[in-house]
Amino acid sequence: MRLIRLFHFLLGLSLVATLLVACGGQGNESYNETFDQDGDWSSGDDTHTEGQIIDGVYDLLIKGDDVSRWASAGKNFGDGVYTVEATQIEGPLDNGYGMLLRADTERGDFYLFKISGDGYAWIGRYRDEAEEQSIIGDHWFESAAVKQGLNQTNQLRVEAESGNMIFYVNGQEVGRVTDKTFQSGDIGLFAQSLGFGGVHIQFDNYAVTPLDR
Repeated sequence: MRLIRLFHFLLGLSLVATLLVACGGQGNESYNETFDQDGDWSSGDDTHTEGQIIDGVYDLLIKGDDVSRWASAGKNFGDGVYTVEATQIEGPLDNGYGMLLRADTERGDFYLFKISGDGYAWIGRYRDEAEEQSIIGDHWFESAAVKQGLNQTNQLRVEAESGNMIFYVNGQEVGRVTDKTFQSGDIGLFAQSLGFGGVHIQFDNYAVTPLDR
């Protein structure tokens, strides 16, 4: 049985400065970030975390115990298909990592779709930087769609149209929900340690494409 632990955001002033970026305008155009060069994504490091674009990926290391961190792109999207690839390369498998969407990073409001290295998924909302509600299932739920272990690449995908959202891991649907709390906003990457630090995740190919009408 998965051990569920409470955690908190360790966001000192210097970390906030590196993570929070202003949202730029973005309409219904396609977006594809391959992380092959430095761009607008927030980055930085401190005692507990380190995030940077390096060697064609966004490299996010959670050094501290029971710590969460996100990095944002400074964009604005609403309806669309959101995808990202994520690979854990080091650390304990009892963790969380995934994607933010429709985020207001200054307030700490967003939808979060995350998985764990030991085969679980979580879908829900954050408000004011704190976990507010899981909107599918009862907190974490086990999913055979997740590739477990180190050096396994998982693709996360969300199809979002107004309040209707469908969530996929590696092409397999893991949940769907109707929730109109957040209609548009920034995108981001997320990782957390659930107990012990050393969680090391690399992200690639974050894309947002318009819905077929």
